[in-house]
Amino acid sequence: MSLSHALMTSLLEKSSSGYDLARRFDKSIGFFWRATHQQIYRELARMEKAGWIASEAAPDGGRTRKRNYRVLDAGRQELERWVREPSPAPDQRDEMMVRMRADAVIGPLGLEQEVERRMAQHATMLAAYRQIEARDFPADKTLTREARIQHLILKTGIMYEQGWLNWSQEALQVLRDTAPADHPPG
Repeated sequence: MSLSHALMTSLLEKSSSGYDLARRFDKSIGFFWRATHQQIYRELARMEKAGWIASEAAPDGGRTRKRNYRVLDAGRQELERWVREPSPAPDQRDEMMVRMRADAVIGPLGLEQEVERRMAQHATMLAAYRQIEARDFPADKTLTREARIQHLILKTGIMYEQGWLNWSQEALQVLRDTAPADHPPG
């Protein structure tokens, strides 16, 4: 995925200044697509040059350099084109899995503390996602199609964090077990 497609999606949700877009991005799309504010501003300039978005000076009488951005028809067409493309499966590269393999080969290496540290991070994110879910998608509220899709995206994050917590609990049990195996792996 390119940052430009993520930014156009966000701008279609609400035209805004680069600063406001970056703040909104951090609180929504930023949960699954990370970008620094500097990257966002560079990409906005590139997208404007490509004719996908347009900007105009903020209505503050020129007191700031703030610009408001909106998506043009060419940008909407590009986003539609991109959405229809097949997307590759996510590439899972996690250093922790290599560390676990090393622990399996060499012997107990004390990975419990690292698993616990990661477990705390996943618990924090899960709590944040659950809080967003309770606030934005209460069970007693009828949701629009747009809101149901946004809830599906949030549920992906919830399942991801819950999966890591489940894995971490099992990993801690295995790492703490020092009894020799009856049968070595084949």
